[in-house]
Amino acid sequence: TPLPGQCQSENNRTNETLGACLSNHFSVGSQEWDGYDGRMDKTYRPYDPDQLLLLPPNLRDWLPAGHLAYFITDVVDGLDLSAISQVYEREARGYPPYHPALMVKVLLYGYATGVRSSRRLARACVEDVAFRVLAANNTPDFRTLSEFRRRHLGPLSALFQEVLRLCRQAGLVRLGTVALDSTKVKANASKHKAMSYARMERAERELEATVQRILEAAERVDTEEDERFGPDRRGDELPEELADPVRRLEKIREAKGALEVAARQAAQAKQQAWRDRGRQGRPPRAPETVRPAPNAQRNFTDPDSKIMKGADGFIQAYSAQAAVDAQSQVILAHDVSNQPADTEHLKPMVEQVIARSRRRPCRLLADAGYCSEANLAYLDRRGIEGYVATRRVSHGEPLPPAPRGRPPAGLSWRERMERRLRSQRGQHYYRQRMTTAEPVFGQLKQALGFRQFLLRGLAKVQGEWALLCTAFNLRKLWSAAYG
Repeated sequence: TPLPGQCQSENNRTNETLGACLSNHFSVGSQEWDGYDGRMDKTYRPYDPDQLLLLPPNLRDWLPAGHLAYFITDVVDGLDLSAISQVYEREARGYPPYHPALMVKVLLYGYATGVRSSRRLARACVEDVAFRVLAANNTPDFRTLSEFRRRHLGPLSALFQEVLRLCRQAGLVRLGTVALDSTKVKANASKHKAMSYARMERAERELEATVQRILEAAERVDTEEDERFGPDRRGDELPEELADPVRRLEKIREAKGALEVAARQAAQAKQQAWRDRGRQGRPPRAPETVRPAPNAQRNFTDPDSKIMKGADGFIQAYSAQAAVDAQSQVILAHDVSNQPADTEHLKPMVEQVIARSRRRPCRLLADAGYCSEANLAYLDRRGIEGYVATRRVSHGEPLPPAPRGRPPAGLSWRERMERRLRSQRGQHYYRQRMTTAEPVFGQLKQALGFRQFLLRGLAKVQGEWALLCTAFNLRKLWSAAYG
């Protein structure tokens, strides 16, 4: 049996012999092999991972011409960012901040490519060539990116109007036919963190009893310690086990109070509407006597979000609205609401389309969720030819034959709309809704990965949706220019 030193020596000699053999048969630098006489020498492209300069020094040479990153750079350089830059110009203290144009470019390109998380954005500024081009080799950390978005959410949302103006100048906004639709987007909160008003009342009573028991136990302990150690101890310290029940009780009482305020405000609105009708009909209950419904819920993580029914069942969500141009699928108007019903959004969305585009659309397409007598009458007053479904129709369900002749007198707005949708012209235009608004939501969710809001609170969620719609329109504008 050889000694350990001898084994090591034998191993070294074996490795040296193997290295000599390999060096005799292979030429690693030129990738030539002389072990086979009948084979020609093969030449490979240069490959040297240790070279000092891997990328050219000009940032414009890092990506192919017409890349989305270059397009966003050119667009942002022409936008008015004074609302953001003046915030930093008024503050002369502190370390110099990153240029606002740099941050806006990184955020818009991130939203346009499905990278919205501040941590992923920061990592992309180090690892992704396109982000490095936009940041000019700067590497803002995730907290800087997150704080910039939070601090300037209002001016960032206002960029939607400027990008829409560019789309209008490029001929992408025709306003011949506009489709209005909505989608339920998951909030940054779990539905299991919501609690109904009835359950809040039960939990409040249970927690009050728990807190009372803990306080009584603490009082007994204080009395025993006073007898044992003397009366110098303060005795008003909260026990550790009391902290969580107290905080939970405070949250429940705060949520209860918010639901009660909302119920009183709704009662006040009903009372005012009753007065506006000349006190006709049954008078509503006095606001001070109204209590929230037992099933009224409030989420502790994001109180503004609501439980809504989506494609995958009930989720804690917001309702994201979008009005889309049928010609180019450019988003003309956007909004986010915490109300599941779409009926109340038709008029504000149409008014937003008119205000942003400075023109009135010829036709409006919408599903049954937006149908109401008031909405149909509003479209008629506005001179907009509406094609709004009056009820939900199952897939493949045959429609009744189109009516003939002039509409009889005395028809309601809903009955008139039913006749219009059954005509050949109505069926032709309403079919365009499925190829106008719904594909936009599909692209936002599939191509851009938008499945959930990152921010919390209605105002912040509205800003995030505006930023996403701006990035989406930028992609449409880029596709029209280079597609």
